[in-house]
Amino acid sequence: MSTKIVILGAGYAGVHAAKKLAKKYKKNNEVEITLIDKNPYHTLMTELHEVAGGRVPEESVKVDLYRIFNRTKVNVVVDYIENVDSNKNVVKTKQGEYNYDYLIIGVGSEPAFFGVEGVKENGFTLWSLEDALKIKAHIKDRVKEASYERDAEKRKKMLTFVVAGSGFTGIEMAGELLEWKTTLAREYRVDESEIRLLVVEAMSTILNMLDRKQADKAEKYMVKHGVEILKDSPIVQVTEESIKLKDGTVIPTETLIWTCGVQANQDLSDMNVEKSRAGRYTANKYMQSQGKENIYVVGDVAYIEEEPGKGNPQIVEAAEQTAVTAAKNIIASIENKEKVEFKSNYHGFMVSIGGRYAVADLMGMKLSGFFAMVMKHLINMVYLFGVNNVHAVYNYLQHEFFAMKERRCIMRGHLSSKGNRLWLVPLRVYIGALWLMEGIKKLIGEGTWDTMFAKAGEAGSIGGYIHALVNNVSIGSDSWVRAGNVNMPFEWLHDAVSGASQAVDGATNMPQPILEHVPKFYEAIMKIFMPTPEVAVLFQTMVVIAEIGMGLCLIAGLFTFLASAASAFMTVNFILSAMAGWEILWYTFGSIALMCGAGRTFGLDYYVMPWISNLVGNFWMGKRRPIYEVHGEHRKSNSLAK
Repeated sequence: MSTKIVILGAGYAGVHAAKKLAKKYKKNNEVEITLIDKNPYHTLMTELHEVAGGRVPEESVKVDLYRIFNRTKVNVVVDYIENVDSNKNVVKTKQGEYNYDYLIIGVGSEPAFFGVEGVKENGFTLWSLEDALKIKAHIKDRVKEASYERDAEKRKKMLTFVVAGSGFTGIEMAGELLEWKTTLAREYRVDESEIRLLVVEAMSTILNMLDRKQADKAEKYMVKHGVEILKDSPIVQVTEESIKLKDGTVIPTETLIWTCGVQANQDLSDMNVEKSRAGRYTANKYMQSQGKENIYVVGDVAYIEEEPGKGNPQIVEAAEQTAVTAAKNIIASIENKEKVEFKSNYHGFMVSIGGRYAVADLMGMKLSGFFAMVMKHLINMVYLFGVNNVHAVYNYLQHEFFAMKERRCIMRGHLSSKGNRLWLVPLRVYIGALWLMEGIKKLIGEGTWDTMFAKAGEAGSIGGYIHALVNNVSIGSDSWVRAGNVNMPFEWLHDAVSGASQAVDGATNMPQPILEHVPKFYEAIMKIFMPTPEVAVLFQTMVVIAEIGMGLCLIAGLFTFLASAASAFMTVNFILSAMAGWEILWYTFGSIALMCGAGRTFGLDYYVMPWISNLVGNFWMGKRRPIYEVHGEHRKSNSLAK
């Protein structure tokens, strides 16, 4: 009988646990893994502020679950979880039931309102993609309406945006609004100076998880750029048109974004498990729910104290590490091995303020500005590579750099400019023709090439010219592919053949090389690839084929990126071989210019690349199918298993 593992929630913890278990039991048909979530995608919660602040599209924070777990044994179920019967070991969803031997609960957290009057009804939260999209739409609507409002007081209220809370989410949201307001003001024709941004914090300091020096840098940056930060200012009441502070101050506004705290997700509030602060599920040192050996709790919903009175933080690293501990202990239980205790190892914290500035405290290293943002992007890409390999990283680069608008990234707009590829077509065809001719010249021999064109030049007509060219094509004695001809200027090859003088004589016709001598490191590499004259001729034949292939591909616009990269690589090799003069450098830089998709305009790449992308995507990451189809299959297989 198979062992059934059910994971609730496809957040950072749930996805991490599912991937680890799927890798362990990849070839074990006796273990079934089911992941249940209400959404068909994994949400990058730490990047929601970018969507809410109009910096990136919603696709940038969604990673398709079916693509993450394609080619794995994880059954992805899109459904709403209704309750868990821990006595019968059954998870009940809106559409069905799922038996389990081991259950991992990673349903995450949700905003906490602390009893503040009116905040739930009149404020916005930032805890889901839907929240982010609502905030984005609301802010655009308020600015648009304000552009028509003649009453100064009403307009001021519309253009006052308040963020409650100065944790990571609140500060990052305020940072996005800070950068977005310029675009909004221009797009909707309002005075940018009338857009007011406030961060309201109940405590006397902001960013309390950060080192104080780094937190002060963040505060200084925000204040310098026009964000008002009100500290020691608890909010006690929220209405549709204002917020009221504890000291009696009333701030007219139609926009309050509440980021003041979180509690355990309440979807399973009736579940019979021991709970701790903010409704979080108490876990023992093995990440098991107290008193429930086959139920593990991970991520934000889990509460474990490594030090008395100090619970695990609700951050991504904690989610991943609790998930790893739970997965390891389920494996240990199945295999009757010793369980491992949870031991945290957090590497630091960072917060971005818009797309151009950040502060970070990473393993004791204090960073701010450009380098802190670089680290943030690198960490995000490492995470995404682990989730969905190169595809997710490519999409991240597209959204965060190459498709970025309004200079809202650390590279400003330098990487996101768009040009018309039409102007690259002549360059592509020209470089392709040169490589093709160079390859043919090496194939038939330079002497034969010169003789062929000399005789063709004596013809009196175009037809005669072509006839003379065709009739004089032959593999000459100095061909690069002819046995015994070593054209590479490497001493160990010339010492081994009696015809070395021929190659040396040929070298005298070459232009003055950029390098007088072959570098020692390159010579050592070439000795490995071309130890003997026979191998050298084989290598030369590959060079000829490569040059002709590059030429044809560039002319046709087929695999242009690869052909252009090969072109640049080839020129570097000729330079290091001390065979090329300065004029070859324009090949190098011209080829780099062609790597921007030059084959997609009047080239075969226009047709071929989308076809290959679709073919590879369907094979490697799974063909996109309607959710109801896949979900229906999982329900059917689960019913049969019962």
